Amino acid sequence: MKIKLKYFFFLPLLTIISSCSSDDSSDKDEEKPTISINYTQGFPQPCVQLVKGETYSFRAQVTDNKALASYSLDVHNNFDHHTHDDQEGECNLEPIKQAINPFIYMENYTIPEGSTSYEINVSLTIPDDIDTGDYHCAYSVTDQTGWQSRTSIDIKIVD
Repeated sequence: MKIKLKYFFFLPLLTIISSCSSDDSSDKDEEKPTISINYTQGFPQPCVQLVKGETYSFRAQVTDNKALASYSLDVHNNFDHHTHDDQEGECNLEPIKQAINPFIYMENYTIPEGSTSYEINVSLTIPDDIDTGDYHCAYSVTDQTGWQSRTSIDIKIVD
C-alpha cells in the first residue's frame, strides 16, 4: 500500500514538471515590422495636397524579419489638430474647425503568406462632397506574431 501511495504523489509531481518547458528558442520574433514612405513612389509625402475628385495610389514599403500578416490604411480628418506619436513631418495647419462631412477611409488588408517584404498600393479616389482641410494618412502593419508598427502623415484635401 505504501508503494501505491508513493506513486500516487509522485505521478502528479512528474506531470507538473514535464509540462513545464523552457522555450529558449533563438527563433523567437522580437522585432516589429517596418513601414517606409521614404522612397520615390512612397505616397503621400508629408504636407501633400490631395484634390477632391482625383484618384491617388497610396504606397508604402513594409518589411519584417520573419513574416508579414496584414496592413491597414486609415485616412481621417485632423480638424481638431490632434497628433500621433509616430507622425512624419509637420505641416502648417488651418484653424480648428467642426467637421460637417469629413472624409473617413479605414480598410484592412492581408499580405500574402510568408512575405517578408511587401509594397502597399491602394488606389483611392477622394470624394467630391467632403470637407476640405487637414487630414492624416495612417499606415499600420502587423507581422504574423502580432508585432505592429504605425506611421502617420499630415496631408491636406483641397478643392
